[in-house]
Amino acid sequence: MFVTDHPRAGRRRSAGGQPRDRVLDRQILALALPALGALVAEPLLVLVDSAVVGRLGTPELAGLSLASTLLLTVVGLCVFLAYATTAAVARRAGAGRQAEALQSGVDGMWLALGLGIVLAAGLWLAAPWAATALGAEGAVHAHAVTYLRWSAPGMPGMLLVLASTGVLRGLQDTRTPLWVAASGAGVNAVLSVGLVYGASMGTAGAGLGTALAQTAMGVVLGIVVARGARAAGASLRPRSGGIWASTRAGLPLLVRTLSLRAAILLTVFVATGLGPVTLAGHQVVNAVWGLVAFALDALAIAAQALIGHTLGSADVARTRAILRRCLQWGLGGGAVLGVLVAASGPLLAPLFTTDPAVRAAIVTGLLVGAVFMPVAGWVFVLDGVLIGAGDGRFLAWAGIVTLIAYAPVALLVRAAAPEGSAGIAALWAAFAGVFMLARAVTTGLRARSTSWMVTGA
Repeated sequence: MFVTDHPRAGRRRSAGGQPRDRVLDRQILALALPALGALVAEPLLVLVDSAVVGRLGTPELAGLSLASTLLLTVVGLCVFLAYATTAAVARRAGAGRQAEALQSGVDGMWLALGLGIVLAAGLWLAAPWAATALGAEGAVHAHAVTYLRWSAPGMPGMLLVLASTGVLRGLQDTRTPLWVAASGAGVNAVLSVGLVYGASMGTAGAGLGTALAQTAMGVVLGIVVARGARAAGASLRPRSGGIWASTRAGLPLLVRTLSLRAAILLTVFVATGLGPVTLAGHQVVNAVWGLVAFALDALAIAAQALIGHTLGSADVARTRAILRRCLQWGLGGGAVLGVLVAASGPLLAPLFTTDPAVRAAIVTGLLVGAVFMPVAGWVFVLDGVLIGAGDGRFLAWAGIVTLIAYAPVALLVRAAAPEGSAGIAALWAAFAGVFMLARAVTTGLRARSTSWMVTGA
């Protein structure tokens, strides 16, 4: 469907004499592989805390589970800080305006810092109410509140990580965020063990360790970007106009993210209505899907950086070549991952449960999800392409339209599908099929047009 301006463009050779597709492949992988490592930073911090706190007892682990779910949701909603910054920086860097590129990045980082402070205060104040709203009681409630309040001060650092990572991605540097993420995970592990057991702080120690690690990561990445900004002649002072521009660019992406979260929550609602077997199976299938999504999202990040840069340099032919090659990677990667997921179902299910009915539901759900994995690869890459092009308004409207298309199908599954394997098959056919296909159609039609290919800084 997507081709370069010349029918044999994929076979052309670069200046170095190598096939152009091979050069693009190296560029895509050079950005995607480190990005994949950095993507797991926040879940890895929570995983370390879970391993440490789990040894304290069941109420402590249950409280951590509830609190970390809320924290990851908040951070997930703020991912627009990375996406909007990547697009703005890549476009200006591609146009040769390095100082302006870094200035827009600095403005995005100030926005992240301010928003992080507000959210930290809000989480600290709302912690008891939020734990109650999620159904926590007694000791579980107490530990959830404790972890939320001790980890909340790390929110500015985590959002600063998102924004500064977006700056570096826009400059096509995904290795620095990877090293910082890996180092932060190591520091968090040491702090968590030391504070939980050495200082006898319990759940509070896990939250404090995470907050300190997040803050350190934000400071390190902030210093890296600040040095680059200084070298390029950009100001480090907050500019109200620049911060407002970052806010305007980020709001449509926030709407897009909200529509995705709403679809995920609706899917959980449907699974709950289909009974405990379906809900338990869905939990595992959803976790595996999320893990695979990281790999496909890494390709989307590579597409963001490359597309933003080529549009900034007004190279439409190269933009189309990158679009075509990234889509090939998305489809191919999705197909390979789909085969692996389908084959792993019978091996994974026994690791999570001894209930035969739940095992069968897991295997069925993974098989259905695997069938649509190439569609997910296509969708994630096109998301990255349009985000890199700064086409946030379209993505916001497309998110709302696809949610509206998915909602009645999901509710029909809840009303009519049986419990167990048949129910989870219908549920995942609706989510991975109807919802993802709706996203594929909307973004695919947009990418076929030229409306998103606005060139220049």
